[in-house]
Amino acid sequence: MRSRLLILASAIAMLGWGAVLPYQYAYAATTRGWGGLVAAAASTLFSVGALIAAPVGGRLADRMNPARVALVAKFAAALAMLGLITADRPATFLLGMFAFGVGVTAATPAQSVLVLRWVGDHDRRRVFAWLFTAGALGMAIGAFAAGFVVDLDRADGMTPAFALAAAGFAVSGLLIAAAAYGAPGATAYDLGEDPLPSVTGLRALRAIWAVPALRWTAVVTVALALGFYAQFESGLPAYALTSLHVEERTVGLAAALNSVVIIALQMVVVRATARRSAPTLLMVVGSIWTLGWLMLASALFAPEVAGAIFVSSFAVFAVGETMYAPILSPLTASLAPEGMVGTTLGIFTAVQTSASAVGPLVAGVLLGAGAVWGFLGLHLLVSLVAIAGAWRLRGVLRQPVPAPLPPVRSTATVH
Repeated sequence: MRSRLLILASAIAMLGWGAVLPYQYAYAATTRGWGGLVAAAASTLFSVGALIAAPVGGRLADRMNPARVALVAKFAAALAMLGLITADRPATFLLGMFAFGVGVTAATPAQSVLVLRWVGDHDRRRVFAWLFTAGALGMAIGAFAAGFVVDLDRADGMTPAFALAAAGFAVSGLLIAAAAYGAPGATAYDLGEDPLPSVTGLRALRAIWAVPALRWTAVVTVALALGFYAQFESGLPAYALTSLHVEERTVGLAAALNSVVIIALQMVVVRATARRSAPTLLMVVGSIWTLGWLMLASALFAPEVAGAIFVSSFAVFAVGETMYAPILSPLTASLAPEGMVGTTLGIFTAVQTSASAVGPLVAGVLLGAGAVWGFLGLHLLVSLVAIAGAWRLRGVLRQPVPAPLPPVRSTATVH
């Protein structure tokens, strides 16, 4: 029951975010007349807020009740969205987007900790898969519904979307509270009232870096984030429009197909890969990323079907996402030092966010300079790095754990 409420909470929260995400850039740049710089700065500040909040939220989830951390973060995101309704100056809009990034991301490691506390080892991949699928479905529904109520010709045309997002995050927080406090038989450990002592600051980073498997997991995390997620919203659409010269609606179709494939295949893939090791599946994901970029490169040689190839590549990437999403959090948590699960998840979320923030900048520089093959070649290389990192991670995890040395007995003679 608790895991179902968490899944529902994820879907409802992303429904609200989906209503805002496709329109906030045009709203800030054109509708309010603040220009592209302010609109781009809003997305950047959202990422900065997320980058700051992820490790902090993870640390708090280790030291406090993770359900309470998630609840407060969700309500903070809801308040930020309500603030955007009344934001009539660039400064207040930028502040609202920063606060929204903080609230959304601070809740992420706390929710993962709750899954790890409430769900047994056997079901964790399935639950994380459902969380990812529910989020994708909620975002797709939110974006679709907002298309009927958002009016970018009016200054208040985004008010329904902001209100929907605020309500979505508030309801999501209440569902998490119901799962934590309303479930029968809740124990102190379930609610996180008696966490293990948490190591913080540089000591935490050193403790995490000291685990070889976590170092290679970080390499794979960064490479896979750079290899697709960092380019999903900006780099790939820019490549499609400026290099492949496809129509705008083709880009929208590709994004929609990506969500549809995830929703259709997620549970099938989880069942089919249940007995496969996480590093092996991450190698498969890297291989799928490589195939996707090869398809995108081939579209340059076939302009008559470039649109179809671009859309198909998004479906290919989606297959990889169905493996990536259910694996990474359980794997990272299983490798975390004792008492540092939330901290480790938060730091890895920050790493992913950093990679996703750098991606659009890289795409802008390369595509803006006309270095199309540099853009494609770089991401092919990154995908190959992900495969190599996952292969090395598999080797590290297969190494036998050394047995503890027997106590040393003194051979000295007592006179």
